[in-house]
Amino acid sequence: MTGNASTAGARADAHYLRVKQDLLDGRFGPGTVLLETTLGQSYGVSRTPMREALARLAHDRLIERTDRGYVVRERSAEEIEAIYEARIPLEAAAAELAARRRSAIDVDRLAHLLAMRRDEKDTARHPDWNSEFHVAMRDAARSAVITSSLGHLDDLLVDYRPDRAASATTNRGYLEHVEILEAIRRGDAAAAGETMTSHLERMRDLRVAAHVRRTSARAH
Repeated sequence: MTGNASTAGARADAHYLRVKQDLLDGRFGPGTVLLETTLGQSYGVSRTPMREALARLAHDRLIERTDRGYVVRERSAEEIEAIYEARIPLEAAAAELAARRRSAIDVDRLAHLLAMRRDEKDTARHPDWNSEFHVAMRDAARSAVITSSLGHLDDLLVDYRPDRAASATTNRGYLEHVEILEAIRRGDAAAAGETMTSHLERMRDLRVAAHVRRTSARAH
């Protein structure tokens, strides 16, 4: 690859990642039409790199192409359940591996994140600490394949709404994370996997129920 091609590729990646992060942060809500020209002006780039970025995001199933242009997707209840169907066994496997492979540093990191979540007064920040806990647990599992797969599933499960942080998780989720950490700390792989499974099954049910309430409210 020549120097110019390498630079162009790096720029294309940067544009893609920038738009993707704005999607994950809730800048564009479900149903938002994303036009190449408008986005290009917003990000200060031409239509061509923006077209490539949108095509990659469509391939990621974060947006979809319609006759109006690219549109930010909203998951159906069935899609949410299907994503969790893939996520739950992978996350449980990561918890089990973390219990077997964790180091003292891994345990300290997980404990620190839970302490930060416990002491956080801004409930809008709770989901961020919870996500950090899952990331740290996957790191402790030391499985690049599982970590990569779960990272993609995380993107598919993000609630693309500017007010998503307002729906902070309950204290029960924090206590379940404490149980997972204790199982990892004592090296109990079975308990870590089982607790993670029940934790995510509950989160799946909560997310599906919230989705049904939102769609029902819009219908009326």
